[in-house]
Amino acid sequence: MCTSILYNAGDHYFGRNLDLEVSFGQEVVVTPRNYQFNFRRVPSMGHHYAIIGMALVKDNYPLYFDGANEEGLGMAGLNFDGPAHYFPLEEGKDNVSPFELIPYILGQCKNVAEARELLKKLNLVNINFSDQLQLSPLHWLIADRSGKSIVVESTVTGLHVYDNPVNVLTNNPEFPGQLTNLANYQGISPTTPPNQLAPDVNLAAYSRGLGSHMLPGGMDSASRFVKEVFTLHHAPTGKNELENVTNYFHCLHAVEQQEGLDEVVPGKFEATIYSDGINLSTGTFYYTTYQNNQINAVQLHHTDLNRQELALFPLQTEQVLHFQN
Repeated sequence: MCTSILYNAGDHYFGRNLDLEVSFGQEVVVTPRNYQFNFRRVPSMGHHYAIIGMALVKDNYPLYFDGANEEGLGMAGLNFDGPAHYFPLEEGKDNVSPFELIPYILGQCKNVAEARELLKKLNLVNINFSDQLQLSPLHWLIADRSGKSIVVESTVTGLHVYDNPVNVLTNNPEFPGQLTNLANYQGISPTTPPNQLAPDVNLAAYSRGLGSHMLPGGMDSASRFVKEVFTLHHAPTGKNELENVTNYFHCLHAVEQQEGLDEVVPGKFEATIYSDGINLSTGTFYYTTYQNNQINAVQLHHTDLNRQELALFPLQTEQVLHFQN
């Protein structure tokens, strides 16, 4: 399960939590402009926009969980088990496998509008990367420097592209259902609510934060969606990059999953393996891991973007303590 957001605060910060019970050995990967993407059913791309993001590299191919390109377009794939459906090859369509979708979009689109046009011709086909690495059921959040985002879902009824007015995505149910569910929580507020239960009775406000008393706090995707929408839409805007990056990670960490709270099979628990975010204007990629909550950074434009080989940055997973005496 996962959570992805777009935080608009001067610049625009895009990224996600990856919540799983296993780690795949992912690392920060920069794909330069001249790395050749070989796709299964559409023409190869020998030259494209540079991409930075979190990926598993297999057979020298970056399998991106999420990332953004040098033009400021970001994209993340999140678990969508159940509703997700991929199709056979269809003549007249751009037949792209889901594992290729992030580089296919980020490699040639500058913004959400261009991505939306490309998606009109797209057919997500059921082609695995290999027998050992089969497709995951996914849907995607795509965002850019306009401060807007869209959701892409492939179900049995076809490929759907939805405007995302809240700039948040988790997992099930399908995105329109997530938006509908928000109406149940319209009364949630950061302020202490007036006494509308019994206006003629003096009810003592026994605690701060009573406006959020009914805010969901579970590990499930519907609860995380509601809580993250509330958190993100009340997040302050910082005065500089450091404050904005700090605010951004507080938003993601508000719905992170701790070990021991979400048992997926007996004895195995899902947890937030990493949280990441990229400033879509500067190309700076930030991340934390479950073991190391110090914010680490990799700068896209400090890498040679005209090379052909991938640039790999292993995750810093050991906790860093700052001793003051």
